[in-house]
Amino acid sequence: MRLKPGRPDLHRHASRHDVAPAEAGALGVTFLGVSTLLVSDGASAVMTDGFFSRPGLLRVALGRIAPSPGRIDAALARALGDAGVAGLDAVVPVHSHYDHALDSAVVAARTGAPLLGGASTANVGRGGGLAEDRVRTVASGDVVGCGAFTLTFVASAHCPPDRYPGTIDAPLVPPARTAAYRCGEAWSLLVGHGPSGRTALVQGSAGYVAGSLAGHRAEVAYLGVGQLGVQPEPYLEEYWEHTVRAVGARRVVLTHWDDFFRPLDRPLRALPYAGDDLDATIRILDRLATADGVTVHLPTLWRREDPWSGLPGLPG
Repeated sequence: MRLKPGRPDLHRHASRHDVAPAEAGALGVTFLGVSTLLVSDGASAVMTDGFFSRPGLLRVALGRIAPSPGRIDAALARALGDAGVAGLDAVVPVHSHYDHALDSAVVAARTGAPLLGGASTANVGRGGGLAEDRVRTVASGDVVGCGAFTLTFVASAHCPPDRYPGTIDAPLVPPARTAAYRCGEAWSLLVGHGPSGRTALVQGSAGYVAGSLAGHRAEVAYLGVGQLGVQPEPYLEEYWEHTVRAVGARRVVLTHWDDFFRPLDRPLRALPYAGDDLDATIRILDRLATADGVTVHLPTLWRREDPWSGLPGLPG
């Protein structure tokens, strides 16, 4: 099959960047590239991944990679400042590939947060110099309170193909080869906000475990779509069934579509067609969403947004 050149034009999807801005001091979500999300309410805050270094393609492919303190500090200063919080109550990589977990130990250290995840993520934290009391290993079904938030961990899977499968079985000290950041334990993360009662599913990778989310509910789904556009259409249908439809989400916000070899101080662009097809993903998910009465959106980098705006209120 002949590869399609170039990459999707994000301008074609500009109207989807329409999630309502969050009010100051209110619950909001900030998209920070790939699957990094800052969920905050002006007092408490949790962050998935915390990946800001975004090394270039040649270094990722041929060299060794390590966190970039300058890029991390700049991103944290901007994101936390906009959210009105001084630190984080948790840093949670959705799995342990480098584009999720590379910076997690540094982010946890900078923000005073514990690092939460599976055994592989724990070894990223240890290799990054975190003290043992700052590393918390969780298992599927665990529910962890983090400030105003409750995090529920449900075992998931990585979207095929997983280029770096397996686990990280010893402390991983950077700089290291990209392949050392093996996937480890992947999660479906359910986020609950106690004061508002609002709920969200964070599905960081476009993989799923059939039936794993049965009995869980979430109003909003932050749905990872990396590599989804090159899967056969039945896979997308099953992915939707076992994530969005399983939790009853009424609004979907797509993540993990941006070219993560490009730094955050440049405009985001989509991953190239050689590795993904965002156009195909949106076309198929739109069909599924229309059938279910669900809306599909793209988040805006750096902007605190309220994905629950306009959804039905909670019972009083």
